[in-house]
Amino acid sequence: MIMDDIRKRLMTLSEPEYKAFALKLLPKGTVMYGVRLPLIKKIAKNAAKEQSLDFLDEADSGIFEEKMFCAFVIGYAKLPIQEKLVLISRFIPRIDNWSICDSFCAALHIKNSEEEAVFEFLQPFLKSSEEFPARFGIVMLLDYFVKDEYIDRVLKLIKDVKCGDYYAQMAAAWAISVCMACFPEKTIRLFEERALCTFVHNKAIQKTCESRRINIGTKKYIKTLKIGGKK
Repeated sequence: MIMDDIRKRLMTLSEPEYKAFALKLLPKGTVMYGVRLPLIKKIAKNAAKEQSLDFLDEADSGIFEEKMFCAFVIGYAKLPIQEKLVLISRFIPRIDNWSICDSFCAALHIKNSEEEAVFEFLQPFLKSSEEFPARFGIVMLLDYFVKDEYIDRVLKLIKDVKCGDYYAQMAAAWAISVCMACFPEKTIRLFEERALCTFVHNKAIQKTCESRRINIGTKKYIKTLKIGGKK
């Protein structure tokens, strides 16, 4: 079986020292072999050429590298967007940490002709009260939709995110800082209007001030907009 062979290859490529390092960056309880991402990508790229991707269902959802392998296979798969969206939808419930989520989003390589279909697909996840479906939606916005034709909708969607869990809120703050770098005049209104929850508001200000893409004058002004207390 394909997944059995993949599993053996991953175990062979494991590095104890790398595993110890990587586990420090991931949530407590993460189970992993200790395989570097470029090697997982290489294996996934070849596996994505298979006529059937049913083997993805055989991956162990409890093992970090096996989930990451599935994420990259879906990204590399040469499929019509509607077929790929089915695979994406099936994979999202398996996301349980920021690394899988963000790597999955980056691997999808959305084409310009696919943007509207993907944007509509993201709507339920952006409204989700679950941490990682919400983070998935937000990271997809900042990866692919911070552009002229989408920015107004993107800012509204981020402002309206309902999930109050940490990784969803961190993604929202990150996304706002990216929007600040690209569309400062539109984005700064969110701060001026205090349209965000306090945590996202202040964390987005912090991330904006850490960005090298934003000028000193804007950073000085935005620091004055920091708020305290609960919203």
